[in-house]
Amino acid sequence: MKAMVLKTATGADALELRDMPDPEPGPGEVLVRMRASSLNFRDTLILNGGYRKQQKTEDLIPLSDGAGEVVALGPGVTAFRVGDRVTVNFCPDWVGGDPDRNNLDTRPGKSEDGMLAELKTFPTHVLVKTPDHLSDVEAASLPCAGLTAWSAIVTLGCVEPGELVVTQGTGGVSLFALQFAKLAGAEVIVTSSSDDKLARAKDLGANHLINYTDNPDWGCTALEISGGRGVDHVVELGGTQTLKQSLMCVRPGGTVSMIGVLSGATFGDILLPFVVSRQVRMQGVTVGSRQGLEAMCRAMAVHGVKPVIDSVYPMAETAAAVAHLESGRHFGKVCIEI
Repeated sequence: MKAMVLKTATGADALELRDMPDPEPGPGEVLVRMRASSLNFRDTLILNGGYRKQQKTEDLIPLSDGAGEVVALGPGVTAFRVGDRVTVNFCPDWVGGDPDRNNLDTRPGKSEDGMLAELKTFPTHVLVKTPDHLSDVEAASLPCAGLTAWSAIVTLGCVEPGELVVTQGTGGVSLFALQFAKLAGAEVIVTSSSDDKLARAKDLGANHLINYTDNPDWGCTALEISGGRGVDHVVELGGTQTLKQSLMCVRPGGTVSMIGVLSGATFGDILLPFVVSRQVRMQGVTVGSRQGLEAMCRAMAVHGVKPVIDSVYPMAETAAAVAHLESGRHFGKVCIEI
């Protein structure tokens, strides 16, 4: 088989396409012909050695997201059949319930090999069946970005009809959050630095649009949109440069789902009185379990929800795909066809 391998953690230019032995499924495992993967912000960190001692820094097959087709069964497997289309859960050992140190430790594409290979073996508890209405490329965008947004809006956020939700930017997580919030019957505010991207978000159902370049105090604008009450839920993706605005606009008793650190990971300017005196719930979101992935897939199938795919690159052009993601020009998910 062929696989994309990171020679050393010095950036996407250190990726090379290699011939490797075909794996064989063991007891309780299936062999999957991988068809697609997708890029996440964490992947760019890993390619540059950003996780340091927590990651493998040479000869790593990268990327955490993947989807494909079962081509062989190991002894004892009854949950899947040859020909089944499957999607890989981001946290392989987190089946359900709350996370713990054990089921969060193993995440493909960081300390162990990821999805950029033509063939991979998996224990059956790692996989869910791909919804029939999704292509393999679309399914490959679900494990990290899709499930993170689902956890923020549905599993942990419990967003209800008529509530007002803010989601930041127009990357994969944000657009999934927009789609799932609309599915829940919520009203949605989308922020972006691009009027063109905001117009596209409106086509997806966004009710209110804020250009944060033109309006750096966008938290006050979101507060005005809410009629002074405050928004019910903020999907916080920016980190250092956006959290203050999120706290400015969230209502007393509202929720800020802490997901991304795209603009930095330190919060020296946090307005603690806005949190404590107004009983704001700051909820950390770490992707989700296989049960969450299954529930999300069922909901998407019932309502015909499709991920927003920005672009698709062949595996040999992974470095170009990474460069496109890092440029910030994308709208939705950047995917790899294997």
